[in-house]
Amino acid sequence: MRACRRKQMKATRRGGTTIARPIVWAAAAALFATPGNAQTADKAAMDRQARAQWHDGTATSMQQTAQAETPTPGQGPVEATPAPSAATPWKGPFGGTWTATFTIANDYIYRGASYNQGYLTYQASATYETAQFSDKVPLTAYVGGWGSNVSFGNNDPTFAEIDVSAGFRLKALNEKLTFDLGYICYNFLGAPASLSYNYNEIGLIVGYDFGVAQLSGSVRYSPNFFANSGTAWYKWGQVVVPLSFINLDKKVSFKLFGTLGNQYIQRFVNYGISSDNYWDWQVGLGSSVWGFDVTLAYVDANLPGNNGVLIATLSKTF
Repeated sequence: MRACRRKQMKATRRGGTTIARPIVWAAAAALFATPGNAQTADKAAMDRQARAQWHDGTATSMQQTAQAETPTPGQGPVEATPAPSAATPWKGPFGGTWTATFTIANDYIYRGASYNQGYLTYQASATYETAQFSDKVPLTAYVGGWGSNVSFGNNDPTFAEIDVSAGFRLKALNEKLTFDLGYICYNFLGAPASLSYNYNEIGLIVGYDFGVAQLSGSVRYSPNFFANSGTAWYKWGQVVVPLSFINLDKKVSFKLFGTLGNQYIQRFVNYGISSDNYWDWQVGLGSSVWGFDVTLAYVDANLPGNNGVLIATLSKTF
């Protein structure tokens, strides 16, 4: 039962903006201070026996960190830790580069489900990416780590999620067309081994930057998903629209984004849901402001008793 509850919470979790610095900080502070909606949604998820945050974090760009997924604020592993193009990576060994991102959010949402019951969430990631394999082949490899605090309630001792990722990136047509083939190992600290929370996933992300909009899609596969729930597939599509007509400052930019995903789970009862698949979606506004990334997004899923939540994220990439 505890495994199913956490599972469902996960089924309802996982993800820069500003007009003026004071306005953004005020909005973010207000959201961080009022996690009521997120808690309500999470309680409903727990009643459904779900598990509680995906990664997509902030609005994604074509040059995010490893295996970036949907742009939900505070969302799951590398998929949710953006590496803004404005950030200058550190030089690494063998001609490669390092990037690190630190994030604070009012919840951790993963594929529509809360993993932190509406509590303040802290996340960090680090990624090493090699130099191009050759001048003629714009292929690179990467390895990274991502971590977040989690809370599944019901005396569940799980307190953190630590994920490890690795993969390859191919950029073509002046980096407008991108491919990301990667692997993620999800690990939940404090969870009893009998609950089988840990699992592995492989995925392919394909994206194209049309200038006026960035389109991307992904397919992810796990041979044995969370809580020993069997084969699982997650498919999602995303559109990001830069608001280049808003010119407040050279160091300030805005974008709108929307994402639609579908999660299929073979042994869905183990996961804590009533059917073998469900949909999740999000719409939001992101911004890069003076070196920081701020995102406000509405996140929801068609899980019984689930309520949409407004998520705010503030992150900094080095």
